[in-house]
Amino acid sequence: MTNISLELKISPMIDFLKEKVLSGGQLTKKDARQIARIEGPEIFELFAAANRIRFEMKGDGIDLCSIVNAKSGNCPEDCAWCAQSARASAGTKSYPLISNGEALSAAKRARESGARRFCIVTSGRKPNGRELGKIADMVSGVRELGLLPCATLGLLGPEELKLLKQAGLERYHNNIESSKKRFDEICSTHNYADKLRTITAVKEAGLSLCSGGIFGMGEDWEDRIEMAFTLKAVDADSVPLNFLIPVPGTRLGNLMKLGPLEALKIISLYRFVLPMREIRVCGGRPQVLGQFNPFIFMAGADGLLTGDYLTKEGLSPEMDLKMITDYGLKPRA
Repeated sequence: MTNISLELKISPMIDFLKEKVLSGGQLTKKDARQIARIEGPEIFELFAAANRIRFEMKGDGIDLCSIVNAKSGNCPEDCAWCAQSARASAGTKSYPLISNGEALSAAKRARESGARRFCIVTSGRKPNGRELGKIADMVSGVRELGLLPCATLGLLGPEELKLLKQAGLERYHNNIESSKKRFDEICSTHNYADKLRTITAVKEAGLSLCSGGIFGMGEDWEDRIEMAFTLKAVDADSVPLNFLIPVPGTRLGNLMKLGPLEALKIISLYRFVLPMREIRVCGGRPQVLGQFNPFIFMAGADGLLTGDYLTKEGLSPEMDLKMITDYGLKPRA
């Protein structure tokens, strides 16, 4: 099956913005606000334009990553969405740092299922020195398996990141989560500046940066636009887009899930603003998108978190691979 272009006759405004991006131009916040106002049938015209940008800028490859929840629960931070916070009453399973053998077994399963990247994730503000040494050994083992090692370990500093870089770490993940204006409403135990300091340290350590956020936490389109332009400013290589799954027992547990078309519109907005970056759809994908899940590529995504998430089930790698090939695309080698 050939790559589906989803070409439609699109509105002059959408076509103008598409051509602006394809000719090397940069969207302004005013341009992004025009995209945010798109509704009705024109949403599918937006998807067509975002799909064309994805294909022209990123080709037909889809970047697949997988994660292991290497240390779960009992987190002292109070992030409003997180079931692993000690301040939540979500009943999430807690356990200490897993062994090197357990981590590498998970990495082998990820490799066999087609993942290109493997990320070690821990709960908490950051690991202690003893834990960090064990994680560095895991990173080296993941690299030896032929995968690109990534890590999500909280608010690390320059020396800690250099240690992981020396062990073979390729990419570090640290979400900014939302706009600066909204951050204090969703977390009080660390702030936006803490996030940006870690991001600066990641870049100075020579690591690839993965940074994005969570949508559906009560933010508006202006927050979403501000976050996109912040990620552009910090030069994130990979931009994970997560959609909130409201978990009872968390501060945001009573919110409604986003609708699937709104989630897809967010993906398209980020493709327009960040045309050369990996736009990776992660948490909440099956729960929020449902039968619209295959439209993520049409909306502009070129990356997936495949398999299970931290505390929720995802789609199986087999299902994701079939979806990719059914649309004439292929996993990035």
